[in-house]
Amino acid sequence: MTIANVLLVDDEVGFVETMTKRLTKRNLSVTAAHSGKDALKVLDDNETIEVVILDVKMPGMDGIETLREIKTRFPLTEVIMLTGHATVETGIEGMKLGAFDYLMKPCDMDVLMEKVGEGAAKKRGHEDKIVQARVKEITNRRA
Repeated sequence: MTIANVLLVDDEVGFVETMTKRLTKRNLSVTAAHSGKDALKVLDDNETIEVVILDVKMPGMDGIETLREIKTRFPLTEVIMLTGHATVETGIEGMKLGAFDYLMKPCDMDVLMEKVGEGAAKKRGHEDKIVQARVKEITNRRA
């Protein structure tokens, strides 16, 4: 059984390949992207993504820009920022922009899995509330 649908975004191809294997073995459904623009295209085409694991330092559209765009266009999707170059300022900025959490590379797989599970649960909870509100609205119109 799949625990969560994850989008892994990092410009380092080797890192993405290794992490995809490790996360898939832990029952995650993993889609990969190698840039911020690619990540946004994947999210446009795949509404089942629940959690994005996003590298901060990427050429072109960096992780902070990508996070900002994800939260604007896909507000329920949770984002875990991942970086080998963490600064307090970047972490604070990411959290202000709506990142679910912020982890250092290399991160402990158990910690990452815990965060992915929490992020997916949070997204599902929000989606359930939206569905319940719509059902209530439709039911009230009929009454």
